[in-house]
Amino acid sequence: MPIYTCTTAQGTLRAGAKGDLAAEITRVHAEINHVPPAYVNVVFSELPQDSVYVGGEPGAPLLIGGWPHRGHPQEETTRLALEVSAAACRVTGIPEHRILVVIQDSPARSAIEAGRVLPEPGHERERLRPYGA
Repeated sequence: MPIYTCTTAQGTLRAGAKGDLAAEITRVHAEINHVPPAYVNVVFSELPQDSVYVGGEPGAPLLIGGWPHRGHPQEETTRLALEVSAAACRVTGIPEHRILVVIQDSPARSAIEAGRVLPEPGHERERLRPYGA
């Protein structure tokens, strides 16, 4: 269901940081949005050093884009962004001023997973049946 894409320049993340960060993003999202951890997807994209710029200069930020479906209270979405940012800083050692977290939502009905329209917030647990079953 939710998708988090973490983009960095190659060599920005130390060994093991991806798994640790994926686990923390999953934990934070599941806790705040009250969904099973198995619903959370985290993807990493490492670009060549000469493909990442900040302010027109080569940089090494950690850019995290999150897509939960619309319908969660704004206060929870803000808390989600803050906690993902803090977790990313803690897990990776990247200073928080180099971390950008953007949460962009859209209606659940705008996405299909495993051939099914995503459920509205609050109805996710009704879909605990394994995919393909």
